[in-house]
Amino acid sequence: MQLDISKRKIGLNFDEGGFAEIWLWAPLITDVSVVINDLNTSIKLEKIDNGYWYLKTDKIKTEASYCFEIITLSTDENQQSQKIKTLRADPASLYQNKENSIAFNVNSYQWTDQNWKGFELQKYIIYELHTGTFTPEGTFESIISKLNYLVDLGITAIEVMPVSQFSGGRNWGYDGVFPFAVQNTYGGPQQLQKLVNACHEKGLAVILDVVYNHLGPEGNYFSEFAPYFTEKHHTPWGSAINFDDEGCEGVRNYYIENALMWFRDFHIDALRLDAVHAIKDSSAEHILAEIKHYTNELSELTARSYYLIAESDLNDNRYINHLEDGGYGMDAQWIDEFHHALRVTAGQDKTGYYADFDGITQLAKSFNDAYVYDGQFSKHRNKNFGKPANNPGEQFVVFSQNHDQIGNRMLGERSSTLVSFEMLKVMAAAVFISPFLPLIFMGEEWAETNPFQFFISHNEKELVDAVRKGRKEEFIAFHNEGEIPDPQSELAFTASKLDWEKPEIGNHKLMLNYYKKLIALRKNNPALNTLDRKGTNAKADEANNTIILSRKHPKQEILCLLNFSNDIQNIAVKNLSNKWQLLLDSSDKNYGGSQLNNTNLAHNGTVNINPASVLIFSLTNE
Repeated sequence: MQLDISKRKIGLNFDEGGFAEIWLWAPLITDVSVVINDLNTSIKLEKIDNGYWYLKTDKIKTEASYCFEIITLSTDENQQSQKIKTLRADPASLYQNKENSIAFNVNSYQWTDQNWKGFELQKYIIYELHTGTFTPEGTFESIISKLNYLVDLGITAIEVMPVSQFSGGRNWGYDGVFPFAVQNTYGGPQQLQKLVNACHEKGLAVILDVVYNHLGPEGNYFSEFAPYFTEKHHTPWGSAINFDDEGCEGVRNYYIENALMWFRDFHIDALRLDAVHAIKDSSAEHILAEIKHYTNELSELTARSYYLIAESDLNDNRYINHLEDGGYGMDAQWIDEFHHALRVTAGQDKTGYYADFDGITQLAKSFNDAYVYDGQFSKHRNKNFGKPANNPGEQFVVFSQNHDQIGNRMLGERSSTLVSFEMLKVMAAAVFISPFLPLIFMGEEWAETNPFQFFISHNEKELVDAVRKGRKEEFIAFHNEGEIPDPQSELAFTASKLDWEKPEIGNHKLMLNYYKKLIALRKNNPALNTLDRKGTNAKADEANNTIILSRKHPKQEILCLLNFSNDIQNIAVKNLSNKWQLLLDSSDKNYGGSQLNNTNLAHNGTVNINPASVLIFSLTNE
């Protein structure tokens, strides 16, 4: 079936006349009817080309509850065929109420963001949040109430962790089983549209985290409809999504339609694609490249900018190289290695995957080269790993914390409970002075101490037991002590909610002011907000655990001194004179520092810098 970028042609949609149109890809069934629960009636779908079924009817109204009665043939032990009837939800449902799908008119929302065109990726200052734990209410509506706070902080884009329907009401979102449906406990699809619209009115872009590498384990019946999975490849979650085996065209179409829907129908500005290294595709055109191709077409049609941001741990810039250069066309990618080098430099134990990182020398390398491993031997992987990337700075996203690096700790501890208050400020500065896109995780900006733990709300006991067992095995390499929080317990969820009283008190308030200052410096200084990697140079002093980072722009030069040690350091800096302006001292008392050393710039070409602190200087070029 020919894909139409102007409208969705999968699942249930309403046309301008109010008729419901259904497209269902189900080549493995012999017959199918849509069951309209409210009317206690059913209507057969017509079989059309390439395994698709179609129906147009005026019997289904908005908010009607429906499902499919699918008929398959089964052969018994006597080789006799029999028909098996099963009721299943719509695989492309936009809204779910337990086992039933809810008819939703995605075009019914009255948008007021017609003048919104988006903005360049290099202007993104990203705030990652989890809808269920960002506010006490845990809804899209409650996020809207915090948008003024985010604007005041200086954020330009929020990144919402996955919202596709999952089992129960508590989940990170990566166990979604209905990729098109918006989680009902968060408010459903129209509330998501309302949130995006409100963000655009405030000048905020919206990034949505999506999962195209697997489907959740509970309530996943997709294989009854079509060959959504393949034994040709395997992932950590089992059989891979079928992007390149027999019958894959319908699967590819399904996920392309999904990406286009978020952009076109929900006005999302960017998608963050989870773990693209687990997307297995040996086709002549990789599925990511095909998604990018259609995204570009949609952008031309709507005159809006849309971005695709990949999470990848392969250190392979083929993912972010342009389509015309043989790449997959992703606009940016996360760099976990910057985080790992930063955490080890700040004192993180070298266990698990941190064992590959030696600290400050590799942090300086990441400042300069993005990837730490770009061809060297990796002990953790026991092989040579990665290749150099000359891509521009806006194609890399860096962070000192994110949902994975906090939540995948055994106890879900945030950095605020692992390192000193002063070291937190150094880690934050490292992110914002980098020539890359900065991302912070909700609550990080006020040094939130509540954990962000892994939580689920599955219904199947065997699955819950398997998750518990898997969590225990995951932390063997980290040698953590203590009991692993039960991910099924509601306590793991409630303990992970932000405490919105903290930003108003004590050191939390001072840290918030510090983040506001960092973000303002990033926005207002061309040497920092122009992401030219050629103008970046970082040099590490391994003996003293310090870095000198320079950022150059035709109008300005920025010099950043980072001291990760617990001692005052005297750093020799060439050509530093009184013409340089001190923009930031993280040890300033205004940010909760002790400011032991009041004279930073000495007359002998050295700079005194306090323990665990950052100094940022600026020189304006005449």
